[in-house]
Order: sequence, then C-alpha cells, then structure tokens
Amino acid sequence: MRNIKKFLKPVLIVIFTVAFLSCKNNKTEKTEPEEAKAMDTTSAVAVFEPFKVIVIKHKVADYEKWRKGYDAHDSVRKAYGISHYMIGRGIDDSNMIVVINKFSDVQKAKDFSMLPNLKEAMKNAGVTGKPEFSYYDVIRNDSSKIDQKDRLMVAHRVKDFDAWLKVYDAEGLTTRMEEGLIDRGMARSIDDPNMVTLVFAITDMKKAKASMTSEAKKKLMMDAGVEGTPQMFFYKIVD
Repeated sequence: MRNIKKFLKPVLIVIFTVAFLSCKNNKTEKTEPEEAKAMDTTSAVAVFEPFKVIVIKHKVADYEKWRKGYDAHDSVRKAYGISHYMIGRGIDDSNMIVVINKFSDVQKAKDFSMLPNLKEAMKNAGVTGKPEFSYYDVIRNDSSKIDQKDRLMVAHRVKDFDAWLKVYDAEGLTTRMEEGLIDRGMARSIDDPNMVTLVFAITDMKKAKASMTSEAKKKLMMDAGVEGTPQMFFYKIVD
C-alpha cells in the first residue's frame, strides 16, 4: 500500500500540472481574438480630414445643355487635379447653378479658373453673366447619407473666426435642427480665412427661411461678429 501511495503522488502532481496549463492555454486562446477584435474596431473609426474645394456659381440658359458641356470638360478638370463633388440647382431659380469640386493644389485650381478654353466652354454651354469662383478649406463636413436634398449655403465675413465659432457652437445643433436645419459643412476661404461658408440640409423650408431672416438670428450674427449682410443661396442637390 505504501508503495502504491508513493507511486500515485507524483502521478497526481503531473496530472494536476497538465490540467492547469491546459486551462491557462485555453483562456489565452479565447482572450487574444477578443483583444484583436477590439483593436480592429478602434482602427475602423473614421477620422475627418479637411479638404479643399472650389465653389463655382453662375446662371445658365438651359441646364441640360450646360450639363453636357460640364461633363465633356471633365478631362481638363482632372488634368488640373480637380474632381467632381456636387452640383446644385437653385430652388427659386433652377437655372442658377452651384458647382463644388475638390482639389489639392491651390495654384493649379486658380490656373484652371483662368483658362481661356474654360471661358469658351462655359460660353458654349450657355453660361450667362460672370461666374463666381471661390476657394475654400473645408474644416467640418458631414457626408453621412440623408434623404433631404434641399440645402442652404450661407456665406459671410466675420471679425474674428474663433470668437464667431464660440457663438455658433453655443447656439448648438439641436437649436438649428428645431429651426429646420441640419449642419452639413463649414469652410473658410483660402484667400480670406475670416470669410466663412456654412451648408445646411433643410428639413422644413418654412421654418428655415423664417429662422434665417428673424431678428433673433440677425442679433446672434451681430453678437458673433458677422460683418455685412450674409449671402444665402437655397438649392437642391442634383448630383
């Protein structure tokens, strides 16, 4: 009997040791995929990166004719590092067009706007009057998919951008949503950083127009340091 006990003791020790190590290894195998999964989730979070846009506003005699000319000029835009981003048509005047394109090189974008063949192409496409070209750094942008296509673009100059931004942020997203507006973009002029353009999606046109022309909004803008009368353009995204 003593001999059996002496024999079993080391055997039991070996069994318990193997069982312990086996459990530890199993725990590790379960933990590692969870940690890896957590790391993958973190790395998947999108981070907004500012980008540059050229905004072109002009009136056309016929949208369909102009659109064919615009599309035909795509290769020239690409040669200057400019890519299509958005086209909108005025809500009050559907022949008033706003074009927003992305670019990376400011000088190239400005060179493009001065091309003689661009002026000729615009003329042939039925552009009337003098086109407006503006260059912006987009510092906020919500590109999430929404059903609303109506937009409001507000452009104004401010005395001090940081002071204005504090007032704007203090007003808050919720207040603007109650006024029929959803924040979509904010940009600062490359030539004049105190020139600010805002883009809102419109959920309620009547509320939006009433809000933007109200005495309370005018006072808020004045308190924020807005200079002059803001330019407002209501449009619908068509592309």
